[in-house]
Amino acid sequence: MLVSAILDGQLLADTPLPSSRNMSKALSVSRNTVVLAYQALVDDGYLTSRERSGFYVNPDILEGRTNQKDLGHKRKTKGISWVQRFKLKPSENRNHRKPLDWQSYNYPFISNQVDPNLFPIAAWRECSRQAMGKRGMDAWTSDTSGNDDFQLIEQIRSRLLPRRGILAGEDEVLITLGAQNALYMLASLLISTDTTVTIEDPGYPDARNIFSLKTKNILSIPVDEGGLPVDSRLDPCQYVYVTPSHQSPTTRTMPIERRKALLDRASQKDFVIIEDDYESETNYSGAPTPALKSLDVENRVIYIGSMSKTLFPGLRLGYVVASAELIKELRALRLCVLRHTPNNNQRTLAYFLSLGHHDTLIHRLHRAYRSRWEAMAGALNTYLPNAAKVPTYGGSTFWVEGLVGLDADALTKTALENGIVIEPGSTHFADANGPKNFFRLGFSSITIEKIQPGIKLLAELIRQQSNLKS
Repeated sequence: MLVSAILDGQLLADTPLPSSRNMSKALSVSRNTVVLAYQALVDDGYLTSRERSGFYVNPDILEGRTNQKDLGHKRKTKGISWVQRFKLKPSENRNHRKPLDWQSYNYPFISNQVDPNLFPIAAWRECSRQAMGKRGMDAWTSDTSGNDDFQLIEQIRSRLLPRRGILAGEDEVLITLGAQNALYMLASLLISTDTTVTIEDPGYPDARNIFSLKTKNILSIPVDEGGLPVDSRLDPCQYVYVTPSHQSPTTRTMPIERRKALLDRASQKDFVIIEDDYESETNYSGAPTPALKSLDVENRVIYIGSMSKTLFPGLRLGYVVASAELIKELRALRLCVLRHTPNNNQRTLAYFLSLGHHDTLIHRLHRAYRSRWEAMAGALNTYLPNAAKVPTYGGSTFWVEGLVGLDADALTKTALENGIVIEPGSTHFADANGPKNFFRLGFSSITIEKIQPGIKLLAELIRQQSNLKS
């Protein structure tokens, strides 16, 4: 409070502070506490101590700061019109906005978030302590001129990629600020106004929005039970964006035969595949299907991985695996934008992987998510029968199709008012006037005992909406 008052100019230079005795009485705290606080502010340069006089605001603390009162002008009521200068308006992109305080809701059926109770915070803290230690100080304090942490690159190559059947050299991996950052850089480097990009429908809204910033030639193809169909509709495109492990948002898994067919078609028609390996770790039935990149013999697949689903989305760390030639240009592009991702986070993650904490976390999440997956399937079958198909292999969400006439956008608002967080499906469709009766339910961040009562209450709200319309 004192620091804010000093920096805001409410306590002027050389202003005397109340004595420690008076301050302790006013705040009802120990006098020793006040003395320690005052002394800490002296050490930080905010106060000065004068013998037999007391503590005063240090006049030197505000040196070098512009006095706003001395600027001699006021902001005009009407300034520049920025709207006319915008070449793009990303604010108009269709996307779902999650409530920032989603943890406070009783039934957070929210996607792409994690349960903090499942995360090994002590292990992460210890890895962070090691990463920030004096011995490795050069690794996290230096400007690496666009290079990535060599330990993290090695851990990705030796621990993460082999899980997906991928072998990659050191010069074929680039660290990114998550999957979205990877997609944006790829779009900036590879896509122009006359480029045609194929996306899944329904699909990942952020991918659609990012590609739309570069080209209007977005070809959306409806997915089926095997994900993105492989047929002549792909022939005019130069790039195909696909989520084959668990299609976003339907969670359908592309069969191995279709993956091979997609690669064959890409070779025949000379297009590139951008593989977003979304939720590849969350398989509950059978072994995971090999990544498209693992089957690629022509370097036609650009592979995107992210740590958001297994660690936490706030970490903002992902990676791209592609040919060395492409990675070189991506690295140069990243150098223009942000040079490199934070070194301390890279080194912390490297330790977390090398010490086996990530493998342990994967097993823990697998057990917890499988139980929730089964509980969600049972609750939906009881209260919303035939509305959702149980994903064949897993994932952390259910794609629910309501009856024709259901307004999932309105349902989302009503659900929030009743303590339920869901995600409307309309933003996932390429057509802004597409179906409104779909919504998505996530179970990664909700405890198992809340799934059944939450689905029951949601079903009641759906019936209420139906009754109002009838």
